[in-house]
Formats: sequence, structure tokens, C-alpha cells
Amino acid sequence: MIKVFIIDDHQLIIEGIHSLLETEKDIEWAGSAKMPDELLAFLKTGSPDVILMDINLPQKSGLDLCKEIKQKYPAIHIIGLSTSEQASIIRKMIENGASGYLLKDASKKEIIEAIHTVVKGKTYVNFSVSQALKNKTTDEAIPMLTRREKEVLDLIAEGFTNQEIADKLFLDVTTINSHRKNMLTKYNVKNTAALVKLALNNNLI
Repeated sequence: MIKVFIIDDHQLIIEGIHSLLETEKDIEWAGSAKMPDELLAFLKTGSPDVILMDINLPQKSGLDLCKEIKQKYPAIHIIGLSTSEQASIIRKMIENGASGYLLKDASKKEIIEAIHTVVKGKTYVNFSVSQALKNKTTDEAIPMLTRREKEVLDLIAEGFTNQEIADKLFLDVTTINSHRKNMLTKYNVKNTAALVKLALNNNLI
């Protein structure tokens, strides 16, 4: 049996993937978490074969969490789970130890194929992800902001604090922190001031 664990801060994603996998005879549901701390606590006693890991998480990004888990538990196979087809993010996740990368709109067939592929020690990317990796202009161009990232960055540029932004967007402050950190990683800048400057210079906001 392949024990599968999922970490994602959206309950609908967790429930959706759980329902897709629960009828599979050779896949066992090991559990789920919404926060990195919950996953790290689980791994002290539990040992899943595969972790499906959201890239955009509260507390820390999936990129950093992937690296941390692979260092502590090298036998666990990690599959990145994201809405982003940005080649630099995909490459970074794989560099940090992920064995595969799935988009959140992946079909049941793709998810199951990915799980079976990584437990054999191979790397899995589906067609759209492999196309993104082949497209060199993806890395040369400035990555686009997601709708939520744009909302957050607009408010950061206006001088609002993380707590104020969280209140305005009806989100948890840890989610705002996560968006801020992910944008720093995405645009390879060291601080928020540099991020705002880059966004303004490239007409992102």
C-alpha cells in the first residue's frame, strides 16, 4: 500500500483529492494538514510514502518546507501541488527535492500516475508542466502576479501592515505573510521595498 498525505491550506482541495484516491486499492490515505507545523508534528510518528504539497502555504512556502522535509526524511517522495505553471517555481521545487509537480486542476488519472511514478524513484511532471519547462521565455519574462498576490501587493505598496491587509481581504495574517514571502521568492528579491520597486518598474501594479 502507498501511504499518501496531503498538505494544503484549502479544505476543498484536501477533500477533493481524498475523494479521488479513496477508491484506489493500492493507495492508503495517511492524513492531511493545513499548516507546515501540523505536517512536521505528524512526521515525528507517521511515515507516509508520498506527500502532496501545496506550494503556497501559511507559515512558510512549500519550496522551503519541501527542502526541510527531504533533509530530515529523505525516503519520503514529495509532489508539488500548485496553480502555477511558472518554470522557475517548478524547477526550484524539484531542486529542493520534489519528485514531481502537479497542477491543481490535474485529473484523477494524472494524480494516481504521479503517485505511482514517484514511488518507483522516478520524476513526474504532466504535459502542461513539461511544456512550461520547455518554454524558455517563461523564465526570461517577468512572472505575472496571481489575482490575490496583486491585491496583497497593491495594499503593501499603499503602506498597509500585514494585519491591516488581512483585515481588508478577510484573510488570516499568516496567509498574508505567506503571500509576501512567496512573492519575494518568486521575484528573487530580498525585501518588500525591492519587491514593490520591481512591480512598479514592470507595471505589475
